[in-house]
Amino acid sequence: LGLLYQEYRDKSTRQEIETRRLQDSQTDPEESSPSEETPSETEPTSTTENKVAPQINLLRNSNSRFNLWQDLPEIRSSGVLSILQPDEIKLQEAMFELVTSEASYYKSLNLLVSHFMENERLKKILHQSEAHILFSNVLDVMAGGGGFLLDLEQRVEENIVISDVCDIVYQHTVNHFSVYITYVSNQTYQERAYKQLLQDKPAFREVISQLELDPKCKGLSFSSFLILPFQRITRLKLLVQNILKKVEEKSERETTALDAHKELETVVKACNEGVRKMSRTEQMISIQKKLEFKIKSVPIISHSRWLLKQGELQQMNGPKTSRTLRTKKLFREIYLFLFNDLLVICRQIPGDKYQVFDSAPRGLLRVEELEDQGQSLANVFILRLLENADDREASYMLKASSQSEMKRWMISLAPNRRTKFVSFTSRLVDCPQIQCVHPYVAQQPDELSSGWAFLMCACLCLCSGWIFGERLHDQERGWFPSSMGEEILNPKIRAQNLKECFRVHKSDDSQRRKLGSRNRQ
Repeated sequence: LGLLYQEYRDKSTRQEIETRRLQDSQTDPEESSPSEETPSETEPTSTTENKVAPQINLLRNSNSRFNLWQDLPEIRSSGVLSILQPDEIKLQEAMFELVTSEASYYKSLNLLVSHFMENERLKKILHQSEAHILFSNVLDVMAGGGGFLLDLEQRVEENIVISDVCDIVYQHTVNHFSVYITYVSNQTYQERAYKQLLQDKPAFREVISQLELDPKCKGLSFSSFLILPFQRITRLKLLVQNILKKVEEKSERETTALDAHKELETVVKACNEGVRKMSRTEQMISIQKKLEFKIKSVPIISHSRWLLKQGELQQMNGPKTSRTLRTKKLFREIYLFLFNDLLVICRQIPGDKYQVFDSAPRGLLRVEELEDQGQSLANVFILRLLENADDREASYMLKASSQSEMKRWMISLAPNRRTKFVSFTSRLVDCPQIQCVHPYVAQQPDELSSGWAFLMCACLCLCSGWIFGERLHDQERGWFPSSMGEEILNPKIRAQNLKECFRVHKSDDSQRRKLGSRNRQ
C-alpha cells in the first residue's frame, strides 16, 4: 500500500469515528452506513463468468490508496455486491482492513530497518550495545511479520470473497508473535536510551533529523517508527474483535475468531506486563531512595507492589473548632505514596526527600467525605487508618485542591468501599458511553489512556470534567478527561456496543468462572 502504517491507522480510526457519529445520529442503528453500500444500477450485473472473480493484486500495487473492499474495481466489476448480504459485506470489510493494514504496517517496519537501522552513518555513531537497546529484536519482528503478510496475501488472492483470516492470525500468533513480547518489554529502556543519545551525541541528533526529513518518512518522526510493533499488536487484537462481532454466531468462523482473539489477548497482556514490570521496578527503586523513615522502616521494593497514586494533600493541624485561624495555619502539606497494598504518609524535606511518619496496609483504610462546612473546609475528607505503623487506629483530616482531586483520592484509597462497580460488559446494563475523538495518554497511575475511536463506559462523572470509566475492549478502568470524547446518545447504539463487547469477552468470562470453580473445589 502507498500509505505508511501511521497514516493508514489515522485514516482508519477517523473513518471509524465518523461511522459511529452517523449511526448515533440515526434513529435505527441498522440504517445504511458506509460499509453497507449497494452497487448502482449502472454497475455490471453478475454473470456466471464474473462470479469466478479475478485475483486481487492490490497488495502488490504500491500506488494504491486507502480503500474499502467494496470500492475495489475487481469487486465492483464482479457483481458480487449484488449477491452478498449486507452483514457479509461488513465482514468482508473487517477482514480486508486487517490484511491491508498489515501490508501498511510491514511497509513502515521495513522503512525503520532499511532507512534508519541500516544507515551507514548511524551505524558508525552508535555503539553495538546502544544499537541493540534502540532497535532491540526488530529484525525478528519483521521476519515474523513478513511470513504473516505473505499468508494473508495468498488468502486474499485465492478468491475475490475472503473466506477467513482469523485462522492465519491464530497460527502466527501461537508460533511467531512471542517476538513482540521481547520488543515491547524493552520499550522503557528504548525510550530512555533514545533521549540519552539525543542529549549526549550531537552527531546522532543530526543524522536522525536528516533521515526524518527524507520524503520516504512523510514528515513522521523516528520515534513513531520505533513504537510501531507495540501499536500493531494492540491494534491487531482490536481488528480481530471487529471481525468477531460480525461473524455468524456458532459458526466455524466464530470459533477461529475466538481462538485468534484469545491468543492475541495472551500476547498483548504479556507485552503490557513486560512494560509495566520494567517501569514499575525502576519507579520503586527511585521512590525507595527518596524515603527517610521517622518510624520503623517498611521495605518498599517488592515484586508484587506498584504505585497507584502519589501527590500532595493538606492535613488539618488542629480541631475543627479552630476555624478562626487563617487557612495556611489550619492546614499543613503532607505527601502520600499509595501502592496497591500499602499507604505511606510523608512530609517533604530538603533535597527532594520525603520523611515517612505513618503507614498502613491499603486494606485497612477507610474514607469519609465531610459535609459542606464553609470555604476553609471545602474538599475535605477523613482518612481513617484502622491499624497504622504504631498498631493503633489513626485519623487524618485531609484537604484536596479540588473536588475532583478529592474524589479521585477517596476512590484510590478505599476502592472496595467506594467503587463496587461490576463490569458493564458482563451485565449488559445501559450506561453513558463515550467515544474517544482525541487520544489521551495517562499522566497519573490512576488514569486511563485512550486511543482514537476507543469506546468507554462512564461509571462516575465529576462536574470538574473528569470521568471514572471502563475501556470496553479490555475492561481496564481509570480516570480520563471528558474533553477527549463525545457521548453516544442513541440508546440502541449503546446497547449494540455492549452486546458486541459481551460476545467478544464471554469466552474469557466463561474460562474465568471455570477456573474460579476449580479453585474453590
